[in-house]
Amino acid sequence: MKKKVFKWWIAGMLCCVQFGYAQTDRIVANPMNLNYRFQMPDNEPARREAGDPVCEYFNGKYYLFASKSSGYWSSPDLGEWTYIPCTSIKTIDNYAPAIFVIEDTMYFMTSYGPARIYKTADPDEDDWQEVASRLHFPPNDGGYDPAFFRDDDGRVYLYWGSSDKSPIYGVEVDPEDGFRMVGEAVVVIGHNSALYGWETHGDNNEANKDGWIEGPCMIKHGGKYYLQYAAPGTEFRTYADGVYTADHPLGPFVYAESSPFSFKPGGFAGGAGHGHIFKDKYGNYWHVASMRISQRQMFERRLGLFPLYITGDGLVGQHSVWTDYPFIVPAGKRDFATDDCFAGWHMLSFRKPVTASSVWGDYQPALAVDERIETWWSAQTGKPGEWLQVDLGKEMEVNAIQVNFADQDFTMRAPHPLFNYQYVAEASPDGKKWTVIIDRSHNAEDAVHELTVLPQPVTTRYLRITNGRELPGKFSLYDFRVFGNGKGKAPSKVTGINVRRNVDDRRRFLVSWDRQPDACGYIVHARLKGKSSPPQSVMVYENRFEGGFFNRDSEYEFTVEAFNENGR
Repeated sequence: MKKKVFKWWIAGMLCCVQFGYAQTDRIVANPMNLNYRFQMPDNEPARREAGDPVCEYFNGKYYLFASKSSGYWSSPDLGEWTYIPCTSIKTIDNYAPAIFVIEDTMYFMTSYGPARIYKTADPDEDDWQEVASRLHFPPNDGGYDPAFFRDDDGRVYLYWGSSDKSPIYGVEVDPEDGFRMVGEAVVVIGHNSALYGWETHGDNNEANKDGWIEGPCMIKHGGKYYLQYAAPGTEFRTYADGVYTADHPLGPFVYAESSPFSFKPGGFAGGAGHGHIFKDKYGNYWHVASMRISQRQMFERRLGLFPLYITGDGLVGQHSVWTDYPFIVPAGKRDFATDDCFAGWHMLSFRKPVTASSVWGDYQPALAVDERIETWWSAQTGKPGEWLQVDLGKEMEVNAIQVNFADQDFTMRAPHPLFNYQYVAEASPDGKKWTVIIDRSHNAEDAVHELTVLPQPVTTRYLRITNGRELPGKFSLYDFRVFGNGKGKAPSKVTGINVRRNVDDRRRFLVSWDRQPDACGYIVHARLKGKSSPPQSVMVYENRFEGGFFNRDSEYEFTVEAFNENGR
């Protein structure tokens, strides 16, 4: 069976020494750089999709599954991923996979239709066996978004639910008897958007109606049970995960006031919902979740990986706001409560002057440096030689580049072979004399969000990327993202912060502040007032933020942090 290796970016020894992280650490950035599969409909624009991820450490590797991917991935270190195409699981392309492990066996199941369960002792091989299942969901329920949990005593529980009306259910199951339900299913989480704004439908939780609650995931920590769920819908930047806790796997469950813990409405790629919490081999918690594009179709999605922690008070926190910048996956135990894993390299290309070889329609070059994955530049053709050039404004120190390909007008549909973009990236101090700094002219990997750490930093003003092969569509980029050090001063402390709560809807706040002359953007941090709760943080590029994700009856305090290409 042919397998392909997909790399986030792997730093060489020189880079490791210079920037102070271990040689065995990995530096990555979201979205995860995977071979996202083109989908089938001929009556829709070509689009890639993967969502609803689950990940577990099993037999010395991490195994990552996601919806509609025709396979799954393995990794030794959460940095380098090997794609494993799969045909032995007949439901592999259904939505919302679930996996869990009993001793030396991994089990797999998806949403929709009869509950078909598969198992294997070696997921590196496409040789899964179907289990004689006795699992039957209640009539008209469907078993959407299933998730298994095995308790310390060996008992196994199943949770499921995905609806803007129905709740999330839980029940004990018996793996020794075809996963037959033991007892009656119980409601574990219901809709509460009137209390918890982040459950409210809309890209800014503005629709004033219940969103979808879905995507459960259970873990046990410190003797407590943490049941995660997602809201308000996968097509929104406000897609997030919150949590309830209990003293028993089937409750009763109590809402965690600091929810949502997985939340990313700002930055380059938004959304961090319907995810899965897992531990790495060092005991660190991680969360893998769905990120949205949702332009060509609602389910146009990507995956994100986020450091996660649980405080001494039992509150769940996650670092999301800086994770589409370069961050470190440590090869050892870290305290993520105090270490956000940020690699220290800043955005150099945001809203800088851009030129291109050609432009297709409204897909202007400036859209390739606007820090929004929902917009993109496209050339008129997919011919070799189409290019995009960025002027940083002055010479800056470049450490890494992320290339995000947009697949404009591609003709590919599933099933399809892996597709390999080929390109070169060049640097120039004056826009005349160019030096190749990234050579992917012979690339054979399907890498659409490739993040490359340069072996040594390059001081340059101009950067250019040039297409190197005939494409089945147009050469196009969501963003051409340049990271490093602007060699200037960080912005000054933010002043003039003003906070207003909506008197008619206490779930909504408006925060504004004085515009800082040297800032490129700001981070708004909100946390429960008077409590040491993890913050909910949002990256914005103007000097205001209005959001509706707050709890109606909670009190909050805010801080605002400015950043630019030199620091934060």
